[in-house]
Amino acid sequence: MDGRLRIGTRKSAMALAQTEEIARRLTASMPGLEVEVVKFDTTGDIDQTSKLLPHGGKGGAFVAQIRAAVLKGELQAAMHSLKDMPGNEDTPGLVIGATLSRDPPGDVLVLRPGLSVEKLQRSRGKGLKLGTNAVRRAAYARRLFPDVEVIHFRGAADTRIRKLDQGERQRLPDGGAVGPADALIMARSGLERVGLAHRIAYEFAAAEMLPAVGQGIVAVECAAADWRTRELLSSIDDADARACADAEREVLWVLNGHCNSPIAGFAEIKAAEMLLRASVLDLGGGVIIEASRTGLASRPRELGRAVAFDLLAKGAAEIIERSRPR
Repeated sequence: MDGRLRIGTRKSAMALAQTEEIARRLTASMPGLEVEVVKFDTTGDIDQTSKLLPHGGKGGAFVAQIRAAVLKGELQAAMHSLKDMPGNEDTPGLVIGATLSRDPPGDVLVLRPGLSVEKLQRSRGKGLKLGTNAVRRAAYARRLFPDVEVIHFRGAADTRIRKLDQGERQRLPDGGAVGPADALIMARSGLERVGLAHRIAYEFAAAEMLPAVGQGIVAVECAAADWRTRELLSSIDDADARACADAEREVLWVLNGHCNSPIAGFAEIKAAEMLLRASVLDLGGGVIIEASRTGLASRPRELGRAVAFDLLAKGAAEIIERSRPR
C-alpha cells in the first residue's frame, strides 16, 4: 500500500527507539509506505524538575500535546508508552490502533558505582537515597527497603543514569535540590531500548514489585474516524499485548485511579487463559491490597472488572481517595 503516515513522538532516546520500531514494522508490513517521524518537546520533557502532578500527571506531561496534534489532523498517529496513557478517562475521537508485542515488563535496580545489591539489602537502605518519580515504585521501595530515603528523581532513562553516575543532585521547583541518588528503580524495557541493560544490578520479581499497568507495551494512537490509518496500524497489532492492555487498563478504569495512586496491574496469557494480578498501595508502602484471578484471555475487560471489584471489596477506594491531591 503506497502512501505516507506522519507519527508523533517525544524526543527522548527511548521514545525515538520505540517509534523507529513502529516505522520498521509498518514498512515491512506495507511496502511503499513512507513513515515520517515528527518529534515533540512535551511539557514533561521540558520541565525536568517538577513532579508530574502539576502538569496533569503523565498524561498531561507526555501525551496531551501529541494527542492534540492528531485531533487537529496534523499527524495520522502518535506513539505512547502505554503506562503514560491515563486509564481512568476516555479521549473522544481517538483510539489505540495498535499495541506492539510486549517488552519485558519488570522493574529493575540501577546502582551508583561502588554500591552493591548485598549492601543495599543488608542495610535495608539505611543512609541511602533511592531515586524515582513513580509513586508506585516509591511505595514498593519503602516496603522492600524500610530505611531508605526515597527522593524525587526526573529525566529520560539515559539522563537519570548520567546524574546517578556523576553524583548530580535533582533540582526542585522551589529552587532547592535533593540527592545525589545512590540507586534508581527503572523499567527494564526502557534501559534495553537505549542500550543500557548492562547497568541492571537486580530485577524485581512480580511478587516483589508488580509492574505498572501497561508497562512494556508501546501503543499507537490515531483518530477514531481515520479508517485508513486504523487499517495500516492493524497490520502490526499484537493480539496478546492488546488483550493484556485491555485487562490491566480496565482495572484503572473501574478504580478511577489517578496519577498519584500507587496502582499496579499485570496480565499474562497462557494458551486460552489469562492471569491478572493487581494491587493498590498507600503512598508510604505500609498498606497493600492485592487481588488476582484467572479467566478467558478472550474476555480481558471482564477479567479486569472482576479483579478491580475484588480490590474495591478489600478497601482499595479508601486508599486511592487518601492519595488524591487536595
